[in-house]
Amino acid sequence: MVILFIVLGIVVVLALWIIGVYNNLVTLKKRVENAWSQIDVQLKRRHDLIPNLVNSVKGYMKFEQETLEKVMQARARAVSAQGVGDKIKAEQELGGVLGRLLAIVENYPDLKANTNVSQLMEELTSTENKISYARQFYNDSATKFNTKIEIFPNNIVVGFFGGKFEAFPLFEVTEGERETPKVDLSF
Repeated sequence: MVILFIVLGIVVVLALWIIGVYNNLVTLKKRVENAWSQIDVQLKRRHDLIPNLVNSVKGYMKFEQETLEKVMQARARAVSAQGVGDKIKAEQELGGVLGRLLAIVENYPDLKANTNVSQLMEELTSTENKISYARQFYNDSATKFNTKIEIFPNNIVVGFFGGKFEAFPLFEVTEGERETPKVDLSF
């Protein structure tokens, strides 16, 4: 009879532990999904600003049509990307070509003086900063979740639930974003 209570106690403690690990993983997963939705809001704003900026600078940048086309193509791929991994890859590409466009715009004094272009550039820069902060929060949340599902003994519980808990990809900085902009202060 005592052995039965001991075994029953062990089973109850084990069940409560599994429930606790499961609930913790669900909470972390929801936090990562929320972090991604915050990025998604800013990416949508970026997608909305890009056509306006491209249309505003088109007339001034006759010699840079290839860059403008690359920006619009990258935007189209980013808008149509499905799933977190594909969206991250498409957004990294868009960030790279958008950075090149912004650097090119700096070479056109007439464009910098245009209030519409200036306002769009300011909004886009603000959105890029918000994406950066949201990306940092997402990466922190995803890393915490990914670590939690891989450590022992949580990985055993994860195995019981099949594909319900899969690692999230990180939204990392691309090589194009790492390049330091060249600033020319000569007059």
